[in-house]
Amino acid sequence: MSIGILGKKLGMSQFFDEEGKSIPVTLIEAGPCRITQLKSEATDGYTAVQLGFGETRDKLVNKPAKGHLAKSGEAPLRHLKEYRLEAIDGLELGAAVTVGDFAPGQKVDVSGDTIGRGFSGYQKRHGFSRGPMSHGSKNHREPGSTGAGTTPGRVYPGKRMAGRYGGKQITTRGLTILKVDAERNLLVVKGSVPGKPGALLDIRPARRVGVPAAN
Repeated sequence: MSIGILGKKLGMSQFFDEEGKSIPVTLIEAGPCRITQLKSEATDGYTAVQLGFGETRDKLVNKPAKGHLAKSGEAPLRHLKEYRLEAIDGLELGAAVTVGDFAPGQKVDVSGDTIGRGFSGYQKRHGFSRGPMSHGSKNHREPGSTGAGTTPGRVYPGKRMAGRYGGKQITTRGLTILKVDAERNLLVVKGSVPGKPGALLDIRPARRVGVPAAN
């Protein structure tokens, strides 16, 4: 049974099926992740497993984190992620979670931070159309009206305006795993996932419609 796994986006490529059709895919280097903590109803009030991913330099981990990670292994880890489960039977502290726990054809939900584009204007951020480009026009990339007049005399909350664009965590649901390469820790996932190459990704088994997601 696949719990979930942390990985790194390598980039996009193409995959050819049995009929020779080209399918756009994303290559993800997932795991191996180390089980760094097991939580139970008796000790924590809920059941969960914590995974660690990405070895890092010792100087980049503070002393409390070193003490926590030392219980499951020696190497310091950069990323930690918790997955809630109904039971933790069969799981051991320090054990490895690899791409071998996933299978081709399995549906997964992939979460990650989108590419940050900084402070962006109306056209780029919201797809607004531009103004006339003819001579004399003073409205090429202006926003136009942003609110009511005297009453209420303010801009309503949620008005689409210029601002920070990207850099938010989103989840792409129901992606299909086309291939699992256990030797190279690779997952070949159909379609695109959030983030740029090198971004951290959270891959989980796709949840059924109507079933609340576990945090």
